[in-house]
Amino acid sequence: MKRRRAATWAATFATTLALTATLTHSATAAPTTAAQSRTVQPAAATGPVTHAENDRVPEGSVWTQEYFPSSDRSGTELHADVLLPEGLAEGAKVPVILSVGPYFAHTGQTGPEGWTHTGPSARFQDFVEGSGLFAHGYAFVMVDLRGFGGSTGCLDWGGPGEQADVKAAVDWAARQPWSTGAVGMYGKSYDAVTGLIGNDLDQKALKAVVAQEPVWDMYQYIYSNGVPRPNVTGTADAYNSIATLAPLADDDPRYQANARWEDTHPECLTENSAGYRIADQQDAHWTSRDLAKMAKGTDTPLFVTQGFVENNTKPEEMQEYLDNHKGPERGWLGQWDHVRGGDRVGDGRLAMGREGWYDETLSFYDQYLKGVKPTVRYPAYAVEDSTGAWRGQRTWPVVERSATLPLGGGSYVDDGGASARAALAAAGEPVPEALRQPSGDWDMEHAPAIEQAAPEGLTGNAARLQASGQVTSSFFVWSEPVRKAVRVTGTPQVSLTAKGAGNIMLKLYDVAPDGTAVMFDEQVSLLDSGRLTVDLKATDWTLTAGHVLAVEIGSIQTGSWRDTPSGETISVKGARLKLPLDDPADDIATGGARSPYLDTYLRQYTVELPAGRPTFTVPTGGRR
Repeated sequence: MKRRRAATWAATFATTLALTATLTHSATAAPTTAAQSRTVQPAAATGPVTHAENDRVPEGSVWTQEYFPSSDRSGTELHADVLLPEGLAEGAKVPVILSVGPYFAHTGQTGPEGWTHTGPSARFQDFVEGSGLFAHGYAFVMVDLRGFGGSTGCLDWGGPGEQADVKAAVDWAARQPWSTGAVGMYGKSYDAVTGLIGNDLDQKALKAVVAQEPVWDMYQYIYSNGVPRPNVTGTADAYNSIATLAPLADDDPRYQANARWEDTHPECLTENSAGYRIADQQDAHWTSRDLAKMAKGTDTPLFVTQGFVENNTKPEEMQEYLDNHKGPERGWLGQWDHVRGGDRVGDGRLAMGREGWYDETLSFYDQYLKGVKPTVRYPAYAVEDSTGAWRGQRTWPVVERSATLPLGGGSYVDDGGASARAALAAAGEPVPEALRQPSGDWDMEHAPAIEQAAPEGLTGNAARLQASGQVTSSFFVWSEPVRKAVRVTGTPQVSLTAKGAGNIMLKLYDVAPDGTAVMFDEQVSLLDSGRLTVDLKATDWTLTAGHVLAVEIGSIQTGSWRDTPSGETISVKGARLKLPLDDPADDIATGGARSPYLDTYLRQYTVELPAGRPTFTVPTGGRR
């Protein structure tokens, strides 16, 4: 039975800020104090409002508000903030860039931002300013999903209700008298998810989607192959909180009434929370949210970004989504955290390391919404691997060789690391402390950039106990040193036969000759006796010459899962690792600098793990 991967979303906003103090995400920051504290009474959008009349309206645009029904005949009313180019001639038409999500409330994105007067959300002010989209003849429309902002209805996290909202928003934007009928979608995180939904719906009016750091299958954000994440209840609570944000005093009466929908419909919050507690991935609740599967045969031009090592919206089922999508694709993929294409860290470096996000995005929209041929030849995919080097390629992944490697077997105790700690204590060795469980109270925007480091000495000591013949919480298998550099690119997969029931954790390590090792891929799953196949996260990691690939199989001892150890001794036989491989010698370089987060990741996930006796060989990545 195949177990799918699960996406992880990590701790509280305060933790995020503490762990990512070097990052400056200007687009998601609260508005400036000066803007918040104006005493001038600004205009609300009962009619067209300019920046001169309300400082929350972006310069060069005119703001209005609109209301329209969702497409599922549920009676749900959706609210839209519409920004048209200022000075647009009567009867003129422009293409529409649309963002649909939960973060556009006038009060603030995920909580009150201190505004003293109403106005459109500044969530994508970075994109508005960086692209100059109004001067380039685009409208920008932000639509509140059901239950959020000025929309009515019960929130429905990625489900059929929200899919109906996306469909309605695209159709509405295409039909407006100021619209050419060509619609593109833009977003990051949750509103990147709605972009993937838009592609899955395959509407004629939707001409292009830009989706930064999305979730590719909603189940994966809450569970990993049946094992709950710590946010299994906290994410529901976070979105319930966002849905109940109070409107501002000068919001129009219709907006105010819609924003208080949950006051008279408390069942909406209860129903939302209940959905997250469904652990069965095959339940209709989750199959209706399997965006990767739903992408089969779709062809909307798609521009995506994904951090392979990010700790929030992880690259799980990413490859399945892209394989199922048959239309034109563009992508920036690399070694960063949950950031936007134009974000910069505290010292001014680009968080993704690559210049030109806004220019390339605008060129993408120009091509597919206006029919304007690009003047710059961009690579279809610009990819940063684990060395910090960038390459251009026609698709992702480019797999020159797929190798299935025998790992053999072994035994471990599913005890969350207790037996390993007990064995160390009995031997008089230092005993690493167990990791604290994170709170789990986060939404898609506010998760910690990185998980807690593995307890010092845990990995190396476990390997030494294995070498002495003891069965503890995990066991390791090592490769021969690779003869020349080889890249693991795509989605590794482990299959095995197990005897026993409980949990299993699978990890891949890049082991250097000095005995330091970087954990670069992992996954967990529930486990029963019988054959099990688990997909790990998508990755793009280069093993340099002389390095060893190590595989750890065992109980869940690190990371952030709410697992329940069974206490059973699990016997593993016939384990195999399927690796998609590429030869870095074939790379065609493209512009880009080392993403700053890569060094943070290396510091956090490097452990002591001297290579043990090799039992398999990783072939080179060249074609056979």
